[in-house]
Amino acid sequence: MAKRVVIDPVTRVEGHLRIEVEIENNVVTNAWAQGTMFRGIEQILQGRDPRDAVYITERVCGVCMASHGWTSAMAIEDAQGASVPRAAQLIRNLIAGSLWLHDHPLHFYHLSALDYLDVLAVNHYQGNVAELLAVKNKIMSLVTAGDTAPLTPRYQPDSYSVRDPEIVTTALAHYLEALKIQGKAKKMSAVLGGKQPHQSSIVVGGVTIYPRKEQLEAFRTLLNEVVSFAELTYVPDVVSFCTGPLLELGKAGVGAGPGGYIAYGGFPMDDSGTEKLFKGGFISSEAPGVVEALDMSRITESAASAWYKEGEPAHPWAGETVIDFDKKGAYTFIKSPRYKGEAAEVGPLARMLVMQHSGLLDLMGRYGIKPGAVARHLARAQETLLITKSMYRWLDDLETLLGSKTVRPDIHDSKHWDPPAQGQGAALNEAPRGALGHWLKIDQHVISNYQMVVPTTWNISPRDEKNIPGPVEQALIGVPVDPDNPVNVVRVIRSFDPCLACAVHLIDADGEKIVKI
Repeated sequence: MAKRVVIDPVTRVEGHLRIEVEIENNVVTNAWAQGTMFRGIEQILQGRDPRDAVYITERVCGVCMASHGWTSAMAIEDAQGASVPRAAQLIRNLIAGSLWLHDHPLHFYHLSALDYLDVLAVNHYQGNVAELLAVKNKIMSLVTAGDTAPLTPRYQPDSYSVRDPEIVTTALAHYLEALKIQGKAKKMSAVLGGKQPHQSSIVVGGVTIYPRKEQLEAFRTLLNEVVSFAELTYVPDVVSFCTGPLLELGKAGVGAGPGGYIAYGGFPMDDSGTEKLFKGGFISSEAPGVVEALDMSRITESAASAWYKEGEPAHPWAGETVIDFDKKGAYTFIKSPRYKGEAAEVGPLARMLVMQHSGLLDLMGRYGIKPGAVARHLARAQETLLITKSMYRWLDDLETLLGSKTVRPDIHDSKHWDPPAQGQGAALNEAPRGALGHWLKIDQHVISNYQMVVPTTWNISPRDEKNIPGPVEQALIGVPVDPDNPVNVVRVIRSFDPCLACAVHLIDADGEKIVKI
């Protein structure tokens, strides 16, 4: 007889996520991902000045906020016909790129690594490295005091957990170091963004900041420290874990998902903005390895399983966000985005596969790692290296532009301060968690409709009108799991780095723990 396990809320993710799985013979046979929070950002934007959207959409999330503000500005620029000066493009890249360098190490150390560590193994560390002894003493003092947050609550270690005292103690030392690096990465973004969270520099048409030499020097100093940690600690840790203790999970492709991948492309690399660091494209589950050119018109959203008004799958420009609490068969506040009718994964693994990144493909081939939870961690680390190298290029180019003795470079398209009376615009971009799209319509100078299809909407989407499960739901099916200790379930979920705050637009105060039926 099947057992049903409910995890509500799933911790160490952004927002409110409930997961239900059915288990037979210690394998997941069915799964439902439920976003249990409604926010109404899209309704708040209706009737507002389009320029307000940059700042309102940033309040969707406190982690990838610059990505939303940037994408919103791009959508309005599309409606206005505005062009963004190269200096402004570089500043936007640096603001957003700083937050990618904040987000990726955060995800590995603080959101995911604890799923793979027997934290109490630190008590058996017998070495004499002062830094590691200090970590051991810190952790064990928390255990003695009965206050082990944020290392708990968590499920019990299992056969895949790392128990080697030196590896665990070193990982926890890096966990603590990464907390400091997060702060430095956010400072970098604040230097050019005015503040963080929720920057104030990106506006429709460009940016408002004209950086002084001292600001750029401060940015570079912080960048050196963050990049050093990313390249010398974070990436080696990820590769070491994924090709060592987690290799069995990687070879088995645990948490593989639907096999379809989509990336929009992001970070302009030239004056026109057409050449991008991350390429856009689509890989169908029916043609693995074949990258198709992206066609925005093939994106639709279904509300078949969501607490929204029923209707045919619609392109975001024609989409609605109208609540229907009494809808039969609905179980989430998340819609179901599809590309050509297919469920598709977004995020680092999708980006790296779409751009056929040789570093990731070589690692996966050398160690026999299949697409799945482990491959997502590897992909996130590999694209971090792309970001670190690009940050120096963007900073160098910006310093060259600003250092010109003859021409003061523009940072804003001043011809497009005011929104048009009528129009519509769209922007496809990449956020740390994956493909991000904003669509809006303008009537009588104000927003008449605004739709956001964010990365976690793609990944945590529910069953659509054809009853096809979303990527996370499909990724959970087939996962080996102990019903009394479902750690493998949360390992797969967290490998996607969900952000429910972005994906849903009511919280049950009595959140369930584990329930077995």
